Amino acid sequence: MAGGFSVSGSGVEFEAKITPIVIISCIMAATGGLMFGYDVGISGGVTSMDDFLREFFPTVLKKKHEDKESNYCKYDNQGLQLFTSSLYLAGLTATFFASYTTRRLGRRLTMLIAGVFFIVGVIFNGAAQNLAMLIVGRILLGCGVGFANQASNFPIILSLQAYSIISFHIISYGVKQKIRTGNLLAELVPLGEYVQAVPLFLSEIAPTRIRGGLNILFQLNVTIGILFANLVNYGTAKIHPWGWRLSLSLAGIPAALLTLGALFVVDTPNSLIERGRLEEGKAVLRKIRGTDNVEPEFNEIVEASRVAQEVKHPFRNLLQRRNRPQLVIAVLLQIFQQFTGINAIMFYAPVLFNTLGFKTDASLYSAVITGAVNVLSTLVSVYSVDRVGRRMLLLEAGVQMFLSQVAIAVVLGIKVTDRSDNLGHGWAIMVVVMVCTFVSSFAWSWGPLGWLIPSETFPLETRSAGQSVTVCVNLLFTFVIAQAFLSMLCHLKYAIFAFFSAWVVVMSLFVLFFLPETKNIPIEEMTERVWKQHWFWKRFMDGADKHHVVPNGGKSNGATV
Repeated sequence: MAGGFSVSGSGVEFEAKITPIVIISCIMAATGGLMFGYDVGISGGVTSMDDFLREFFPTVLKKKHEDKESNYCKYDNQGLQLFTSSLYLAGLTATFFASYTTRRLGRRLTMLIAGVFFIVGVIFNGAAQNLAMLIVGRILLGCGVGFANQASNFPIILSLQAYSIISFHIISYGVKQKIRTGNLLAELVPLGEYVQAVPLFLSEIAPTRIRGGLNILFQLNVTIGILFANLVNYGTAKIHPWGWRLSLSLAGIPAALLTLGALFVVDTPNSLIERGRLEEGKAVLRKIRGTDNVEPEFNEIVEASRVAQEVKHPFRNLLQRRNRPQLVIAVLLQIFQQFTGINAIMFYAPVLFNTLGFKTDASLYSAVITGAVNVLSTLVSVYSVDRVGRRMLLLEAGVQMFLSQVAIAVVLGIKVTDRSDNLGHGWAIMVVVMVCTFVSSFAWSWGPLGWLIPSETFPLETRSAGQSVTVCVNLLFTFVIAQAFLSMLCHLKYAIFAFFSAWVVVMSLFVLFFLPETKNIPIEEMTERVWKQHWFWKRFMDGADKHHVVPNGGKSNGATV
């Protein structure tokens, strides 16, 4: 078993029940995804509302209703873009500070801090009297994202048994089993000072044949949050003059749920053991498992914590030659994901439809349609990712995204000029259909797989560090696209879709030649069955077998990394 501590067919089964704490933790994990999705989707609808623009961006409102301004440049305003993008830059920065609280204070207090950031950020946004308050509110929300990402392993570690008992049935594999936790699961929490443990945990706990589908469930919650935000914006746009305040304030509901959940659950046994509080850790383990028979699992967590602390310099290891394939792929997947243009559409869908001549109601309604397509298409990925494979979904989506973006560029080039935005009913429907075609292909490919593939390919000693780099790169380029899109739209006009379609060609060629298939391959066997067999990456695997983590007090179990 090449991964040291992976859960596989030989993994140890521990007795466990679905306890109230586990149920609360599942709700917390889902709430985190919904909240992030809501924050992604809410900004575009709000920035298309006249009442909001009149309050904070009167120059944009003036340009929006003036005929002399280019249709493509009506929303070109750095402050308006900063309202959207500041959240992601703040999230990127906060992850580094949050690592300290996660290590020193534990996951529960870190989650509470995240909840406080979210609630205060919502208050600032909902009560904003000027642009400064508005941006501060978004920055605070971003800090909440950063701290929640750090502590995201907190609800997930407690809810894993519920995922493994419930979700496996939902995906219709009929798997009946107790939670199966191996050393690798326990190992991740001591290394949980790095961000975004959710994909790692789900990848490692899931049986190989449904690993992809289970991992994508968190992404599904994000898409549902985006759809909910679009529906809220569609309703509040009719409430004058404070509808936008209601849109921003409703983010307080999931924020309050997350904070209350953190108050009512205990810290993870892994976190307590990591901080030397062994007896407390054992007591909590009994509580969350619903049984007194926890000694075998407790011993595994203690041993895994010891082994994890022996993994020195994970980021330095990440730069070594044998880890280069995984690092290059993880970084490029995040860059490519953003340069599909998806966040430009998801952030600014109502603004984009306004630019094309849609009235406010029609633009918000069209955004609701794209949000619904996003959710349904993510379900397609849950079903198909472990059947047809990662590469097939990415390559098929590449063709679909390319054709839809080229079609949009052609229609806009013909029908939407600087002074004329009269698409006509038929052409307008076609644009919405092409946008939905693009969103659907992204939702079952680059959206979830951009997170899934890195989480299942890094070796043990660099897995958490690799996921940390993955998240940081993603947040950085999300900020870049969010800050630049409306200016790019002004300067490139309809050609912005040609710009993104060219990137789709580049990323599809990369997938075709350089991305190996990982479907149905156990995580612990990636080196032997994937990297050493790939025509290009195998040259980096010389001597890879010499570097491994040996568990069980130095007694090898045949596991290599």
